[in-house]
Amino acid sequence: MAENETISKFLDGLASSAPTPGGGGAAAISGAMGAALVSMVCNLTIGKKKYVEVEAELKEVLAKSEALRATLTGMIADDVEAFDAVMAAYGLPKNTDAEKAARSETIQAALKTATDVPLACCRVCREVIDLAAITADKGNLNVISDAGVAVLSAYAGLRSAALNVYVNAKGLDDRGFADERLKELEGLLAEAGALNEKVYEVVRAKVN
Repeated sequence: MAENETISKFLDGLASSAPTPGGGGAAAISGAMGAALVSMVCNLTIGKKKYVEVEAELKEVLAKSEALRATLTGMIADDVEAFDAVMAAYGLPKNTDAEKAARSETIQAALKTATDVPLACCRVCREVIDLAAITADKGNLNVISDAGVAVLSAYAGLRSAALNVYVNAKGLDDRGFADERLKELEGLLAEAGALNEKVYEVVRAKVN
């Protein structure tokens, strides 16, 4: 019941007129769900005689997925903090040239953080996808569909967070900073997109 209340509270927050939590938090939750499902497949594979040969590897995967789940869960607060900083910067006074300059500088600094926070989420979701691929290949066949959902959830988290990278990078005056982040993002999306489809097909073949 407590867990359901927590989920409902988060979803009520998403549905409300409040700007946070928003898409960035939802992206982090998607990635965290993917990591949790990787852990689930590992936990239902480890200790089974049929999978003794992959037990050591899946124990390592489990440790990593749990660490990534904690990181992604913490990113919900990071996203709120970054958004609030941007809004606060836009709310600074601009009556004098000095105030305008200070406001502009603060806005740009806040936008850089608001670009890096979702990019960090993209990186972690990308790691979850790699772990999901391992569980899809070596996990317990009885829960192999969950490995497929894991990769799809993590990929959704990555692509969702990517939208926040784009929207904040667009407002940056420092185009070198922006272009560097966007280049990394495109690489993450390309790699993850290909692996997402590959893992999905692997899982679909196993469940058919």
